[in-house]
Amino acid sequence: MSFGMGMGRHPAICMTQHAARMYCRWLCAKTGRNYRLPTEAEWEYACRAGTTTAYSYGEDSEQLAVYAWYDENSDEAYHKVGLKKPNPWGLYDMHGNVWEWCHDVYDHDYYSRSPSVDPKGPEGSSKSPRVVRGGYYRYFTRHSRSASRNARDPYEKHRSVGFRLAKNIN
Repeated sequence: MSFGMGMGRHPAICMTQHAARMYCRWLCAKTGRNYRLPTEAEWEYACRAGTTTAYSYGEDSEQLAVYAWYDENSDEAYHKVGLKKPNPWGLYDMHGNVWEWCHDVYDHDYYSRSPSVDPKGPEGSSKSPRVVRGGYYRYFTRHSRSASRNARDPYEKHRSVGFRLAKNIN
């Protein structure tokens, strides 16, 4: 699996989760490759990039400005992708800038009862809230941690929510 974000240099934003999934289907049809939204577990794995710390670069929230756009440095706006340092795997903007849609239904307590390896997410209807990860440009440092998660209505558009593609490589 590999990850990518946005068209050009800006994050893909103002899209419902449904529209992001439709884009994935269109891209699959156009390229013959399998693109999709990552599961929440895949997203966190990519964000952590082999680390177990609060952020992919360590524990020190004072260094977040080097890696992320958030409330203290964003001027209340999203920014072009790749202007901050990447995580250890070379992925940019995993912390801050915009929330990113994941495939999973949101359940606040899911991880207290889920499998510890590659959880697939809870069941839910098409109208159930969906997971967004990564924090965004107007949130505090704690919302940009690798484990930070939030819920959004899958039919809501907002300039603070975008998406990142996962591509199966087999």
